[in-house]
Amino acid sequence: MSGSNAWSRSREKMRLFPELFAQCAGEAATYGKCVAATTTGRQELKRDLCAKEFEALKTCFTNAGKKRAK
Repeated sequence: MSGSNAWSRSREKMRLFPELFAQCAGEAATYGKCVAATTTGRQELKRDLCAKEFEALKTCFTNAGKKRAK
């Protein structure tokens, strides 16, 4: 089946996630702090309030994934 290949790739990416996450712990913490600070009480997270922090985390994951692939 052609679909099994997609599942294999997805499983492999999920296995790598803890390693990638560890490499981006600082960015993840910064993003988490931003989200927590902007959602105090009953406030909802608004789009783009933590866009800068999210972009840094996304870039870190991308770069970590590229380093891993080499």
